[in-house]
Amino acid sequence: MLRKNEYEEIKEAEKVNTVLSETTSFNGVMRFNTSLKINGTFKGEIISSGFLIIGEKAVVNANIKANSVIIAGEVKGDVIANERLEMLSTGRLYGNIKTKKLKMADGVIFEGSCEMIKPSGTFETKGQAQNQ
Repeated sequence: MLRKNEYEEIKEAEKVNTVLSETTSFNGVMRFNTSLKINGTFKGEIISSGFLIIGEKAVVNANIKANSVIIAGEVKGDVIANERLEMLSTGRLYGNIKTKKLKMADGVIFEGSCEMIKPSGTFETKGQAQNQ
């Protein structure tokens, strides 16, 4: 189980507004502006200007674009986190990362490549700068 202190860095504004429980399964495109925690299964695409937490028992097969992401469960897909990506010790990520700030705990499983976004919020893709 995740302990409360593992989320200490979450700002007050990033408290979780919505939770998809362990018994929830969702397929499709998920868009939200505030915060979401996934504890169940999700397949599709996640797009957010907010904050996403992938719970310890979650299984997510999706490309993710969000402002901030914490991964404690399993993600298969690429992750773009405009501000930060944090992987807790139980996190498993099979995909590529693009982020401004990255924090990985001991025990993380990560298979993919990592690209750090430049401080201006841009990154290079196939020779062209894109603003995220």
